Amino acid sequence: MLMSARFHLSRFAWQACGAAALITGIIGIILPLLPTTPFVLLAAFCFARGSERVHDWLLTHPRFGPMIEDWRRNGAISRKAKIMAGAAMAAALLISVLIDVPGYALAAQAVVMVFVGLFIFTRPDH
Repeated sequence: MLMSARFHLSRFAWQACGAAALITGIIGIILPLLPTTPFVLLAAFCFARGSERVHDWLLTHPRFGPMIEDWRRNGAISRKAKIMAGAAMAAALLISVLIDVPGYALAAQAVVMVFVGLFIFTRPDH
C-alpha cells in the first residue's frame, strides 16, 4: 500500500511539473521574452514519467512534436528557436538596463545568459 501511494504521488508530481512547464511554454508562444522550446522539452520529460496519454499527445502535436523529436534524435534546436531565444535574452538584458537594475544583478544575468546562449547556439539545427 505504501509503495502504491508513493507511485501515485510521484506520478502526480511529474504531471504537475509537466503541466506547469507546458503552460509556461504555451505562454512563451505569446510573450516574446519567454522561450517555448525548453519548457516544452521539460514538459515532455515530465509527462513521460507522469502521463503516457499527455506525453503521446505532445509527440503528435503539430507544433510541439517536431521540436521534441528534433531534440530526441539529434539534440537539435531549430534555427528559428535559437534566433528567438537569442532575441529574448538580448531584450531581457536591455529591459534590465533600461529599468536600472543594479550592476551585480545585471552581471549575474549576463553570465547566466552567456552560458545559456553557448548551450543553445552550439546545438545542431535539425
